[in-house]
Amino acid sequence: MSIQVKKCSYEDSQLLQEIGFETFNETFKDQNTKANMIAYLEKAFNLKQVKKELSNTYSKFFFVYFNDAIAGYLKINTSVAQSEEMGEETLEIERIYIKKNYQKLGLGKYLFNKASEIALELNKKKIWLGVWEKNENAISFYKTLGFVQIGAHSFFMGDEEQIDFIMMKTLE
Repeated sequence: MSIQVKKCSYEDSQLLQEIGFETFNETFKDQNTKANMIAYLEKAFNLKQVKKELSNTYSKFFFVYFNDAIAGYLKINTSVAQSEEMGEETLEIERIYIKKNYQKLGLGKYLFNKASEIALELNKKKIWLGVWEKNENAISFYKTLGFVQIGAHSFFMGDEEQIDFIMMKTLE
């Protein structure tokens, strides 16, 4: 079993768009209307948007490979790229997504560890993220990593307002 993490570059735009679209759709299509999923996916994962996010110096993307096959990705944000103002001492994990057939192999934890490593290199004191209140598996996963809920914010899936829990972990 081999796990590798590779930082994404601008040249990875198309592949990042495809994996982002695929994993988000796999994760949430059964809990949302088709119209809302299409609206969100077209907005968040069109190639122009992906290239814009890849060009942001305060955001970084990483692919995770399992036995040389792409299995998922990570997006982290610092400074002004964070989706909520949390200050300069924080790093946001905006996305950790693993393809369904690669889940339960420890890849999410592997990506979390990569984010933690980067946070420490950047002298960040805390890591935070937003997770949909109905995504019980993810909430449980983050709790086992030491995250605690500190608030909530709105997230729009198409025209439907949903609630994301804001969870934070203090780094040691």
